[in-house]
Amino acid sequence: MNKVRKVFREKMDSNRDLFILLLIGGLYSAGIFLSNTFVNIYLWKQSGDYNTIAVYNLAIALFQTVTFVLAGRLAKKWDRIIVLRLGVFFLSLFFLSVLIIGDNAATYNFMLGSLLGIGYGFYWLAFNVLTFEITEPDTRDFFNGFLGILQSLGGMIGPLFAGLIIARMTANVGYTVIFGISFFLFACAVATSFLLKRRGAEGIFHFKRILEERNHNKNWKRILHAHFFQGLREGIFAFVITIWVFLVTRSELALGTFNMFLSGLSVIFYLVATKFIKPAMRKKAILFGALLLYFSIFVIIFEINYTLLMVYAVIIGIAYPVINVPYVSLTFDVIGKAWKAGEMRVEYIVVRELFVNCGRILSILIFLVGVFFFQAEDVIPILLAVLGAGHIVIYYFVRNIYLGSTKKKEVMLKDQISDEKNR
Repeated sequence: MNKVRKVFREKMDSNRDLFILLLIGGLYSAGIFLSNTFVNIYLWKQSGDYNTIAVYNLAIALFQTVTFVLAGRLAKKWDRIIVLRLGVFFLSLFFLSVLIIGDNAATYNFMLGSLLGIGYGFYWLAFNVLTFEITEPDTRDFFNGFLGILQSLGGMIGPLFAGLIIARMTANVGYTVIFGISFFLFACAVATSFLLKRRGAEGIFHFKRILEERNHNKNWKRILHAHFFQGLREGIFAFVITIWVFLVTRSELALGTFNMFLSGLSVIFYLVATKFIKPAMRKKAILFGALLLYFSIFVIIFEINYTLLMVYAVIIGIAYPVINVPYVSLTFDVIGKAWKAGEMRVEYIVVRELFVNCGRILSILIFLVGVFFFQAEDVIPILLAVLGAGHIVIYYFVRNIYLGSTKKKEVMLKDQISDEKNR
């Protein structure tokens, strides 16, 4: 028994920061999923207009992109933990602003989106850099899988709990309560961050150099293109499905139930993906998940009702874990083997997020143009079918990524040698 305790204690000590970072990620997920699902509905109930929601989400993507670059520069001068806390501060400020503005929130949609985008930018830059530093190739699949489980639990419990509160109280009181709880969870995340070891960085912020690195490193170029198409899908799916669920049900509780069902499945399949998807299976898993994700769109674009939406939830609840666990791990492995990865890890994370957010921005701009020239009910299904293919395009780029050096991969090896010559 003592020997088991000793082994467990040694395991905890050697992975202390990894578990603390998972805890922070879990608190963040709980706070965001509790409230953020309903901000789009809060704005919709005030405006009844897709443009208002799209502009709000466009502001998030725009300011997240700019903040990532600023946060990257700060992370090279300050402790990354400080950047993480800045992110949580702006997220708290966002929810406080929604509470203060109240019934006029739709009028200030761009401002609110900008606050949330700034919060996301600081938080995710710091979190992703810390993930890269704290995890190793042999612990990344575990970390990404377990983080996915925590995010899914947050997505399962948070929206359902919030939906129950809003349904049982008058709308404004219900929203006030859930935004207040989110603020408390973010405060806990800040407190937990003090348990992490300080991780200062030195050197100049070489953003432009790492952006140009895609001309020398084919793996880096491929993964960046994959992330752009990831963002192209995420841009409009981030808000359209939520609005559709609410329009069909007219109930925040039904929306919470939808998210609970989706996230509950994700918890199960993140566990399965973490256990069974090994590094050699990553590309096949990404392809299978991408095809499943694209197929799910056709369940809801021709006819929409709550039953079909629940079927859609089942399919994407399976598909996302199958894609995300190997895709995120592959991304960090590409960065880990890239030129001066240790010294330039911040810049690599910033450039990656730049490509994701450029995809999101383009997606939302296409949506705004579409609903300007055509009826929203007619053009939205077409946009979902076209932009929803983004994850299939991801596979097109990652299928040629090779991180080894065996003779069986001669073609890929030539690319790798070429990369080294071009440095």
